[in-house]
Amino acid sequence: MSAAMLNRWFGRGWLSAGYAFLYLPIVALVLYSFNDSPIPNVWRGFTLKWYVALANDNEMLSGFWLSLKIAFFTACGSVVLGTLAAFALVKYKRFTGRTLFAGMVNAPLVMPEVVVGLSLLLMLVSVQRAIGFPERGMMTIWFGHLLLGVAYATVVIQARLHDLNPQLEEAAQDLGARPHQVFWLVTLPMIAQSLASAWLLTFTLSLDDVVLSAFLSGPGATTMPLVIFSRARLGLNPSVNAVATLIVFVVAGGSVAASYLIARTERRRQQEMAAAFRTPSPDPSPHAKEESTT
Repeated sequence: MSAAMLNRWFGRGWLSAGYAFLYLPIVALVLYSFNDSPIPNVWRGFTLKWYVALANDNEMLSGFWLSLKIAFFTACGSVVLGTLAAFALVKYKRFTGRTLFAGMVNAPLVMPEVVVGLSLLLMLVSVQRAIGFPERGMMTIWFGHLLLGVAYATVVIQARLHDLNPQLEEAAQDLGARPHQVFWLVTLPMIAQSLASAWLLTFTLSLDDVVLSAFLSGPGATTMPLVIFSRARLGLNPSVNAVATLIVFVVAGGSVAASYLIARTERRRQQEMAAAFRTPSPDPSPHAKEESTT
């Protein structure tokens, strides 16, 4: 066996081992969600009773819907604020406090969530004592998730803005477009894929967050990850495997659909650009030809 073939098989082996390490636990979780035995590691037979029990689990369902609402509003708010922050950092190279602003935007990425959650809890408790608002619950959880989501969304959108060709925006301005028209008609369509990626990323981060939710939740506002975490501490319940399996399929389906739509949009854009380059320039009029000959 040659050295090149040995290196190729060695690389494939390491890649296969990495994928197995990442995805075999998920496959085992999905399989044991259909296990008839209440003991997680003992297979007794195939059943759907844990999914039926999940449909009657009001605590889990309410936590799931609360997590979905918080994740949706977190993703939307993170994309809006992240776009504004990224636009300011990329388009305006110099302004007062730029370094401080960039540091504050990126701080949640490197700061432990325990520190972020504790600091937010102390601040919100002080504000509540002063003005009586806000009560710990869905809104305070959303504040914490939004703080973390804006940092991730800014990084994703900022990377896309750096890759844009500024000549396209300058050409639109030369043709008479105003700054807000340039943003809505030129810049925004070109960064649409990064906006979708940032939305999906922040939605996922908010949906499975435990640390911030534990600090900022209140009575009657328990997210699904907190419910699962509290039950896992008392012993693994197969109904937890069932809800985890549903989340895996929903997230995987959403990711595949989003990737397909993004890829199709990119292919369409590339085809339109190629067609525009292939379009021949119109022939000059006969009158122009006569003038050129004379």
